[in-house]
Amino acid sequence: MASGNIFREVELPEQKPDSDGALFPAVLSPISNADFTSTAKLNGFEEAIKAHKPWLESLLQKRGAILFRGFPVNSTSDMNDVVEAFGFPEAFYVGGRASRTKILGRIYTTNEAPQDKTIPFHHEMAYVPDYPSKLFFFCQEAPRSGGETPIVLSHIIYDKMKEKHPDFVEKLEEHGLTYTKIMSDEDLPSSFTGSGWKSAYMTNDKNVAEERAAKLGTKLEWMGNSVKTITGPVPGIKFDKGSQRKTWFNSLANSYGGPANAEIYDDSRSIEFGNGEPLSDSAMKDCLRILEEECVAIPWKKGDVMLVNNLMVLHSRRPLIKPPRRILVSLCK
Repeated sequence: MASGNIFREVELPEQKPDSDGALFPAVLSPISNADFTSTAKLNGFEEAIKAHKPWLESLLQKRGAILFRGFPVNSTSDMNDVVEAFGFPEAFYVGGRASRTKILGRIYTTNEAPQDKTIPFHHEMAYVPDYPSKLFFFCQEAPRSGGETPIVLSHIIYDKMKEKHPDFVEKLEEHGLTYTKIMSDEDLPSSFTGSGWKSAYMTNDKNVAEERAAKLGTKLEWMGNSVKTITGPVPGIKFDKGSQRKTWFNSLANSYGGPANAEIYDDSRSIEFGNGEPLSDSAMKDCLRILEEECVAIPWKKGDVMLVNNLMVLHSRRPLIKPPRRILVSLCK
């Protein structure tokens, strides 16, 4: 293997073959004689990452996501060291819609909405021009049941939606999407898009918030201490130069609160085509179904690290059935 004697690729029952026949996601574990059994050996993992980074990046581009399982990543500090070992620049969460908290270094909580609620599929920050290109997820405490982070290859969703609803996809490619969201000045952790404007734009100053929003293509309309954010039109489909494929790069599933997605109805947010036309409920119903049919949901194990190509792969969260669950995240350019 091009990775030398450090990593070995393993198979899990939940993986699915992609359109080229390769299993999604790639799953890497230590070779059987690698002494990666204690925190003291974390440096060995870090050095392996640095030594084989070109191969790992190539694998990520080919497969969309890599799950590292069985390596000695036990703490937030360990995870921060792993992120640093990869050397990707940090992507800051300016304009983000989810409530999250910095834990240490480049490690943050994932969406702080109640864990018994579903978070629909999305590309991270697909509604801003400067979105993260890579995401790290770290399982510090594994759920006893539920709480998976399903992932799905975005080009598959594009292909299936174009086959099923060509007119919908044509409008999406031609007009893009406009996202509207009302933010209060305080976070609302009960919502998976509950970030207040002060957290989202990292300021208490309305003028600074307007400046930072404008750089992200977002217009702010103040409503007392709350604000209506209007973002777009922004593309709903992107072209991935690495794979030479179009990807379903949007937040349709977690922004659309129409009849097909009544479970997440929230009148504080909405989404429409960039020309102002409403979205087709039948197309959205099929989109939500296809996402679920095509996704892979591997149960978390303590110490798992999942690296995701944010341009190629959508992710979501299934409801937690039996606590505990603690998944942390780092966003990278």
